[in-house]
Order: sequence, then structure tokens, then C-alpha cells
Amino acid sequence: MSDTPELRSAAFAELDTRTFHDLLRLRIDVFVVEQACPYPELDGRDVEPGTRHLWLAGDAGPLAYLRILADPGGVARIGRVVVAPAARGGGHAGRLMTAALAEVGDRPCALEAQSHLVDFYARHGFTVTGPDYVEDGIPHTPMRRSPLT
Repeated sequence: MSDTPELRSAAFAELDTRTFHDLLRLRIDVFVVEQACPYPELDGRDVEPGTRHLWLAGDAGPLAYLRILADPGGVARIGRVVVAPAARGGGHAGRLMTAALAEVGDRPCALEAQSHLVDFYARHGFTVTGPDYVEDGIPHTPMRRSPLT
């Protein structure tokens, strides 16, 4: 495996089929299989023109991934933040969040954090905006990052 995985960013139309397959496989392996949450992973938002896919490409495929959605009102929404089990603890999620926030720029940004990761997102400037809730058996916390001034 490469010491420093390559950061990649693409709109859906720029993804080749193998890359999209590998990104979906990582998401499904973690969110559906590992976390035992059968839910519709293909929600239609991956293909929206305003969606950006960011990932760290390793020698054997993606090590970490997230997507940035364009929500109404100019709000960016970060979601599907995932790191492959074998790559955890390597700082990959932090590297992706830093890259994502650079792409978001001065727009407001929201996300729905798995509650045990609130401190991780707080280190990236997010604050809790509402009470915890349970989705697919996993506690989540709404968070937001205000535009930088």
C-alpha cells in the first residue's frame, strides 16, 4: 500500500464505472454489512450535478471516502464518511474532511454525525445543532459549520 494515498475528487459524470463500483462497495461493506444497517444506500444523490465525491485511493482500491451534496440555500452537506477497516487509525478521515472543507469554502456546511464521532467533527469546526436521534439503529447528531468570516 502507498505511504500517502492519492486524494481524488470528482463529480459523478467524471467517475468511471470501476471507481464508482469500488466506492459503493466500500460504503456498503461498512454501512450495510459491518454496521448491520440494511438501508437504501443508492439514494439518488450520488448522481446530482452538485455532488462531489472525494476519496483516498490506495493500491488496492479506496481507503476512505465522503461525498459533498449541494443542499438548498447554498448549504453543503457532507455525508457517507467512511474509512476501510484495514485503513482505520491512519488519519484518513481527517485528511478527507480537511479536503472537503477546502472544497466547501465559505459556504455553510451540515452533516449528520454518528454520535460517537461528534468530537471528531467538532475538531473540524462543526457544532451540535439539535438533539440526538436514532436512524437505522445508530445514534446520530445533527451538526453544522458556519461560514468562515
